[in-house]
Amino acid sequence: VQLQASGGGLVQPGGSLRLSCTASGSKFRFNNMGWYRQAPGKERELVAAITLGLSTNYADSVKGRFTISRVIATNTVYLQMDSLEPEDTAVYYCNAWGTTIASIPYDYWGQGTLVTVSS
Repeated sequence: VQLQASGGGLVQPGGSLRLSCTASGSKFRFNNMGWYRQAPGKERELVAAITLGLSTNYADSVKGRFTISRVIATNTVYLQMDSLEPEDTAVYYCNAWGTTIASIPYDYWGQGTLVTVSS
């Protein structure tokens, strides 16, 4: 399974970006998909997650500004980021995790895409 993330770039404060991540190599429907980020000198943190039932969870710092969504049929997860702030600057990683019907855990990561918020 490979997760391919895209959509990062340079944006001014207050601007928007949309990240995409598509899983290939499997038609398995992942229990959870989400986005993490890691800023320079900081630990990786969960930004947003979405379940197979489309329940969502957000970090407090992005609530009301970011929206996560997924297309189950194509194993794609999106992160719409609005009202971006310099503090959102980080490498963003997509992640797919859960357990199979046989209770075997899985945890797949994308390669990361850089988001820079700067004037």
